[in-house]
Amino acid sequence: MERIVVDPKIMVGKPVIKGTRIPVDAILRALAEGLNVEELLEDYPQLTREDIRTALIYSAKLVSSEDVFPKVAGGQGEKPW
Repeated sequence: MERIVVDPKIMVGKPVIKGTRIPVDAILRALAEGLNVEELLEDYPQLTREDIRTALIYSAKLVSSEDVFPKVAGGQGEKPW
């Protein structure tokens, strides 16, 4: 994860690609909106394929470390379906 930097002086501490002001979430949002890697590289010429891959891995690690507490059906006032 050496390509990801979190610094309160850069983009208010959002995770960014090292040496840029491009936040990880901007990369994810662009991909989610349908841009492919080639288009993303055209839009952000300072990015590399490795940067995009690292942003995806970083995000996956964040999500996989989240604690999830599912609601239990049938709780107070809840219908079991």
